[in-house]
Amino acid sequence: MPPDTGRKNGSYAPETARNARRKRLELRRLRAKVMTIDSDEDHHQTSKGCNKISIDTCLDQHKKNVNNHQEHQKQYYCFQDSSHSSTSENDRGDNPVGISRKASYGSISVCGRRREMEDAVRVELGFVKVTSENISQPYDFFAVYDGHGGSTVAEACRDRMHRVIAEEIGGGVDLEEVDWEKLMCLCFSRMDDEIKGRVSSGAGGVKSVGSTAVVALVGGDKVVVANCGDSRAVLSRGGVAVPLSQDHKPDRPDEMERIEAAGGRVINWNGFRVLGVLATSRSIGDYYLKPYVIPYPEVIITERTKNDEFLILASDGLWDVISNDVACQVVRRCLDGRLVRRYPTNAYGSGATEAAAVLVELAIARGSKDNISVIVVDLKKSS
Repeated sequence: MPPDTGRKNGSYAPETARNARRKRLELRRLRAKVMTIDSDEDHHQTSKGCNKISIDTCLDQHKKNVNNHQEHQKQYYCFQDSSHSSTSENDRGDNPVGISRKASYGSISVCGRRREMEDAVRVELGFVKVTSENISQPYDFFAVYDGHGGSTVAEACRDRMHRVIAEEIGGGVDLEEVDWEKLMCLCFSRMDDEIKGRVSSGAGGVKSVGSTAVVALVGGDKVVVANCGDSRAVLSRGGVAVPLSQDHKPDRPDEMERIEAAGGRVINWNGFRVLGVLATSRSIGDYYLKPYVIPYPEVIITERTKNDEFLILASDGLWDVISNDVACQVVRRCLDGRLVRRYPTNAYGSGATEAAAVLVELAIARGSKDNISVIVVDLKKSS
């Protein structure tokens, strides 16, 4: 059967015209005119000529490429942007390290060059309270789920993971009693079991669907990050990009050793993959690859300092083409107002949301082929 070009009786079908118009409007909304963004040497090849030129120029070229192929390929940009601020009793100065608890964040998800949106994002401010030194500290929940083989597992994690963690923590638990690594591993395993139950009962989902998960719990004195897969969390502290997670790739020496010890193999088939299939060595779901692919996260606990600027959580659609350092440079310039934009900053609702939008724009300009989801948490926002 010949490919569907979207034409009807010699003209474009109304649905195709609406999709094209929507895409143009959303691209205009996302565009931010910048003077220059210096690119690091590590990404010279992946940037495909985008080093030391404006994002605006890269996007213009991207739009030309899209227009040249719009009859053969549909590109839908699905936006889920948000901004918010939250306050707590720690604003009165009870915070042990004197850090403002007024959280501001922004998030954006786009389909990019994929036909389907398989990413999911979840933010829950003050979703649980933990007691420390007789002070009740609310923790904010931020998570990015990068699905593969379908969106069902990512959507299930979006709907349930924060509830599972809240249930396991309980109300008003003492911080001294929390074993974060054990707790997060238990929650991820429980989430994996819930989805397995749905698959076994035929209630939805298939054995070949899975999702990565990077979860950050942000409190007044610490940040807890649990990562399972190749999504990533990066903290900017005093102008330095600090990774708060490690990618779970099949060719990572310790991951390859674990997979082979379980009887599996890592095969270089269009990149290193578990049994030549999956490009990440840990995920929730993917039951056809058990026990080689596991749902247990690596947990990193970071004490907050006054030098902490912001936190970035994103799927590999961003990190495949942008390094930690460049991502932090972009966000820092957005939050500091050092990027010159064509549209006013309030078009995006907050500086954090605008920073997330610029990161997505840059990833698209650099040729990212995946869904892209980004959360930016402004840790210094005080209003």
